[in-house]
Amino acid sequence: MTNPLKQAPTHVKLAVDLIMLLEQHDVAPEEVLKALEFVKSDFEKKLVNN
Repeated sequence: MTNPLKQAPTHVKLAVDLIMLLEQHDVAPEEVLKALEFVKSDFEKKLVNN
């Protein structure tokens, strides 16, 4: 049987990696959501500036 993650789009693989990293470091969900808002804003600015 093949691993479905190997066939997944890059953004799904990245999301899974980030979830695993955050769970391994036992980061509180509230802190994760705050951090993700910051990350999203930062990358949206990068899209505009490119």
